[in-house]
Amino acid sequence: MTLLKTLLREIISLFVDDGVLALAVLAVVGLSAWALADMRLGEVAAASVLVGGCLLVLVASVLRAAYSKRASRE
Repeated sequence: MTLLKTLLREIISLFVDDGVLALAVLAVVGLSAWALADMRLGEVAAASVLVGGCLLVLVASVLRAAYSKRASRE
């Protein structure tokens, strides 16, 4: 049973390694959908929000990981 739990935990961690990153991307997707539906922005503007937001979230995640590794070395 322990082997099965470990195996499932490893498989899940392949898809959701960083929970904050996953939640932030979901927030960006929600913001983009809201911008398209409620604010009546064009599709290009909503797509820009989606792409720009995902890129910002990715850069923030990489920088946070880099700083945490750097701090652990010192």
